[in-house]
Amino acid sequence: MITVHLRYEIDPDKLDDFTAYGRTWIRLVEKHGGTHHGYFLPSEGDSDEAFALFTFPSLAEYEVYRTASKTDPECVEAFDFARSTGCIRRYERRFLSPVFDGA
Repeated sequence: MITVHLRYEIDPDKLDDFTAYGRTWIRLVEKHGGTHHGYFLPSEGDSDEAFALFTFPSLAEYEVYRTASKTDPECVEAFDFARSTGCIRRYERRFLSPVFDGA
């Protein structure tokens, strides 16, 4: 299992656009076989930082999703939305291995 952690630097004046972007990707990740754990938006503290977490059963299945997202019309539309609104300034991606309670 692999969990992808995304850290976004967002435009705080375009939080509504980023929220719409996030809601779209939750569904799209799940459409392509992943489990989305949500987007986490600024509340207090830094107003230009947001996070997202989603999991795929393996790194190989994540790579299938990444390849498919480049041509899936809904994914392309979501990428274009972020570019056209400028709601995302930049992002970082990390790959994590989750640990769960063994009970």
